[in-house]
Amino acid sequence: MSSLLLLTNALQPSTEVLPALGLLLHNVRVAPAEGPALVDTPGADVILIDGRRDLPQVRSLCQLLRSTGPGCPLILVVTEGGLAAVTADWGIDDVLLDTAGPAEVEARLRLAMGRQQISTDDSPMEIRNGDLSVDEATYSAKLKGRVLDLTFKEFELLKYLAQHPGRVFTRAQLLQEVWGYDYFGGTRTVDVHVRRLRAKLGVEHESLIGTVRNVGYRFVTPEKPEKAEKAEKAERAAEKSEREKSERKAGAAAAAPEEAETAATATVTEETAVHEEAAVHTAKR
Repeated sequence: MSSLLLLTNALQPSTEVLPALGLLLHNVRVAPAEGPALVDTPGADVILIDGRRDLPQVRSLCQLLRSTGPGCPLILVVTEGGLAAVTADWGIDDVLLDTAGPAEVEARLRLAMGRQQISTDDSPMEIRNGDLSVDEATYSAKLKGRVLDLTFKEFELLKYLAQHPGRVFTRAQLLQEVWGYDYFGGTRTVDVHVRRLRAKLGVEHESLIGTVRNVGYRFVTPEKPEKAEKAEKAERAAEKSEREKSERKAGAAAAAPEEAETAATATVTEETAVHEEAAVHTAKR
């Protein structure tokens, strides 16, 4: 028997919305088809939405449910005429006609819950970040294929940080999330485990666990090789350009006195030639 939540504003939900549902052995709870009413509503295996009337409002409700992530399948109940209005952007998992019989309703509920379970089971159990891989299934961590010899808490701490790359956690947050509410030790425990983790990661990779001064720790996502190479090339090009610019300035500064001397020499030579030419003219006369 499954727990179903029926969202409807009908006065007699059991007979109006999906009559066949009353013939099945499921626990059905009814709630108003409104966003605010869902805040205090308990979870369910499947949510059924009454879409027989006011399709624009129902569409908004479906999209709200999908965006807030209830974590269960959404099945829309519509009339035959309403089928034409339903599209993928509604965010629902399946659709049911309000005239569907018990066998069809049961089959669709079973399939919806089965797909949800398969999707959950297929979720990745391995976290990868650069050269580091953390396998939740085997409780092991590898760095460049080398298995790290970690204690249980060291593994849990590394896994938690790797699950949230770039996010900064205070020591108190890490103590709460990794060690649990019932742990009575101080935050110094976190520092000790981080130090041990860094030692086991080695000098080359100890920077994967970064320290944010006066705050806590974070997992530093390593740059991709291509990105790092591009950054290095850009830096080298900038250095070369700056060096060439400096050399040009130095060359220009060195050439300036020489050019001035050459110009002065040319001026003196020209003046001497003029005086000599004047002297020749005077002698002829």
